[in-house]
Amino acid sequence: MNDFSISMALVDYIPVALFAAAAVILLRDLYDKMSKGAFALFSAGVIDVTLAGALKATWKLLYAAGACNFESLDHMFFPVQSIGFLLAGIGILAMLVHKQSGAALAAAAPPVFSGTFVFVGLMVAGLGIMDTVLCILCVKLKKPYLIAIFALSFICSLGMGYLSAQDFAQASMNWIAEGINILGQGSLLLGVLLAHKAGLGKLRLTKAGAA
Repeated sequence: MNDFSISMALVDYIPVALFAAAAVILLRDLYDKMSKGAFALFSAGVIDVTLAGALKATWKLLYAAGACNFESLDHMFFPVQSIGFLLAGIGILAMLVHKQSGAALAAAAPPVFSGTFVFVGLMVAGLGIMDTVLCILCVKLKKPYLIAIFALSFICSLGMGYLSAQDFAQASMNWIAEGINILGQGSLLLGVLLAHKAGLGKLRLTKAGAA
């Protein structure tokens, strides 16, 4: 049986809020650099990730409070989050490699399978693409030190993704996962804030993504 407390459940909302804040800044800064299709993919992806995290935190809160055990909110977390990261990664990558003429980009949603292996792959791919593009943008902003911040966020997110796929019930392990998640999303928000301050919103990209 899972050992959740109300305090742990409330803390679970923190990385969700940090990620959502970083996503809003990126959506505003990158809006005029993306085609409608690329922006739709990226925004759909970050919304998926945010909602997946918020719903899982809500499941923990309901469970800890003794209201109910709405397991569907937990079961949907990993698939929705993984596909969300993949969509976000494809969208932000399209900004660099695809001519941003406003034409919609076609993307087929990955089918939903049982098990975690496929979702680990989707999450790693999406996170890897998204963080790689952010690092490229940091180089274009002449702020290469930000790469270390996004690398830390990527490593923490991978660790959290691995832990999310495990079936552990000890409170100590859950607190470790919470700490890693907060560090990862906090690093992402810090990197995005610093990139925004460095002029990400004013960065000019050519049709191939070069400054």
